[in-house]
Amino acid sequence: MADLFFMCLLRLKSKIISQVIVMTKNNTYNTFYFYMLLTMLLFNACQKDNTSAAKENLLFTSLEIPTGFPFPEIPEGNELTTARVELGRQLFYDPILSRDSTLSCASCHQQEFAFADNRVFSLGVDDLLGTRNATSLSNVAYQERLLREGGVATIEMQVLVPIQEHNEFDFNIVLVAERLKNNPHYVTQSWEAYEREPDPFVITRSIAAFERTLISGNSAYDKYTFQGEDCALNKSQKRGLALFNSKRLACAACHSDFNFTNNTYENNGLYDIYADNGRERLTELPEDRAKFKVPSLRNIALTAPYMHDGSLGSLEAVISHYESGGANHENKSKLITGFTLTKKEKEDLINFLNTLTDYDFINNPQFSKPIIE
Repeated sequence: MADLFFMCLLRLKSKIISQVIVMTKNNTYNTFYFYMLLTMLLFNACQKDNTSAAKENLLFTSLEIPTGFPFPEIPEGNELTTARVELGRQLFYDPILSRDSTLSCASCHQQEFAFADNRVFSLGVDDLLGTRNATSLSNVAYQERLLREGGVATIEMQVLVPIQEHNEFDFNIVLVAERLKNNPHYVTQSWEAYEREPDPFVITRSIAAFERTLISGNSAYDKYTFQGEDCALNKSQKRGLALFNSKRLACAACHSDFNFTNNTYENNGLYDIYADNGRERLTELPEDRAKFKVPSLRNIALTAPYMHDGSLGSLEAVISHYESGGANHENKSKLITGFTLTKKEKEDLINFLNTLTDYDFINNPQFSKPIIE
């Protein structure tokens, strides 16, 4: 249905488009959700467009799915092709998406940090601070919903968020498309990928296509667990894995399955009173106050600082937080009750968490900034 929105948006008269631009420039969080609601209304108001590229003309890329991983869900209409993924990669690294052409997606999602950032809050245009710690894009194709409160259903729609957010790109998707139409390279790439000129449909679909290829599953843990290499983990790391899976620590109760997340929303007792109300911003339900999406722990050693606000700077600090049992917030998960670790056990646990680092992933040239001649 998102496809229809962009076609309808482009059919709107310039006056209405201007009003949408002004609305997004308000940049309040609630305004963003109003904008998304407008999106859904437009979906329902429009008829299906029949100009998309025929499937038989697409050259599909071959995703390397790690052992133990399911095949990710690829939406109909944005099947992965070499041209689409390459266009998305170029746009991901191009600051043309921001108002002053200084920032790209890669500014806050850097490959060396597993496509996260090493700042508490990333910097937007004019060096404005973001409001939440940037999350890793490792295995984003497997996320059921996006953003810390799960407010966006698809990667395609998530691409809109940083573009319109005042503290990020502070721009508008329609104006980005106008820029791309003036770039002969992007015009050619767009027609090759989607058989249409650059527009919001192309921008969101291509970036989403690239991000779906960011699959990480070749860490030492994967070699040990899924590939049968017993020597991939040493004795300390194996002890740490046993601790991680133990009922005493209950880490695996939330950080479970192949991607180390159960995709739920929890309050982990970080504060008594939160400045950020988390999922309650979306649902307006008191029981969702200060609940945030359980993040994947893959490549966790590379993605510090931690928590939604980047308030914990090391794995040691994170473990100490859970060891303490956290603050007594009304919505704190019942799983967080505290525990006691010896110095050796804490060392073993951290050694295990380090085995979740996928060095092939962070050095894969297919995910790096492209060289455009």
